[in-house]
Amino acid sequence: MHTQLKPMLERRKEAPEQSVWWNKLSLAQKFSASSLGKFGYELTFVRKNKDSNASLAVLQCSGGVAVIYQDGDIDTSPNITIR
Repeated sequence: MHTQLKPMLERRKEAPEQSVWWNKLSLAQKFSASSLGKFGYELTFVRKNKDSNASLAVLQCSGGVAVIYQDGDIDTSPNITIR
């Protein structure tokens, strides 16, 4: 009996390095984003603070949200609303 193996589906649409947002991250944010990617988080967008020019990376995973600050610190329970 020959069984047909179904190909595994890749949930991530693109590698984080190919995201249009990737180049807007600091090096520390890239390391943190890569770490969160192992848990299924995907980089959604990056916001720049007009006053300090610091960026805030926003990632999502199964309804959960995480943010990565300019220095690479990760907050998996941010006080942020996604519209």
